[in-house]
Amino acid sequence: MNNEKKRTYKPYHYLIIIFLGGLSVVILYPLVWMLMTSFKTNVDIRTNRAKFFPTEWTLEGYRTAFEKAPIANWFINSILITVIITLAVIVTSTLMGYVFAKYEFRFKRTLFVLLLATMMVPPQVTMIPRYLMIQKLHLFDTRGALIVPALVSAFSVYLAKQFIADIPDSLCEAAKIDGAGPFQIYWKVILPNIRPAIGSIGIFTAMASWNDYLNPLLMLNSIDKMTLPLGLIYFNSDRTSDLSATMAAAAMMMMPMIVIFILFQKQFIKGMTMSGIK
Repeated sequence: MNNEKKRTYKPYHYLIIIFLGGLSVVILYPLVWMLMTSFKTNVDIRTNRAKFFPTEWTLEGYRTAFEKAPIANWFINSILITVIITLAVIVTSTLMGYVFAKYEFRFKRTLFVLLLATMMVPPQVTMIPRYLMIQKLHLFDTRGALIVPALVSAFSVYLAKQFIADIPDSLCEAAKIDGAGPFQIYWKVILPNIRPAIGSIGIFTAMASWNDYLNPLLMLNSIDKMTLPLGLIYFNSDRTSDLSATMAAAAMMMMPMIVIFILFQKQFIKGMTMSGIK
């Protein structure tokens, strides 16, 4: 006999469902339209503006995008920069979060507050100092110009610290009794217990790095060293009449992050809820 209570929906539940469903349609429609347009010919786009699906499905836009622009180079640049920054931020944020959560030292609270205060500074304020720093380091117009300033994220440190603080000190003490050093505790005790946080940090960092347009615009000059967002603007300005190729390039930029979010959405949501960020 099934003793589970049947779910009862009240009228306002249906209103919420309808509202969220409508909002989802409004948000997703431009993305789906862009994807459908990428499979149309330019003639189809101009003659059948009101038609959502292609009259004839074609990969002409994708072929043109690869032939007329170094899309492959931009894609590789974006992947390399995103992967390096994401891995670096995961390491630096979990290490710093571990120190702030489990160790006591002088000026600990002050340093943590200063770290969080950097989140309040608009990126536009630090554009010129970052540009001058990159020039001094001789990194201008290189991938390092985008990687070095992004190696540490204050938000990721905060998120990791919140998670690590919830790990019982008894686990760390037991590891110490067994002869584990600080790095072994970090590797064998801390990291396995904060996997949801690592997933959230990874998704946040990867999305921010992949979609970054302002920093590549400031730090890069060479066309072959551009990332996808910057390259897409360059491509669009050069081929304003070729809507099929432009939509194809935009679809290639958009899809990887959507796929990653769909694959890791459970870890992302779990990381947000368990860290206390609502």
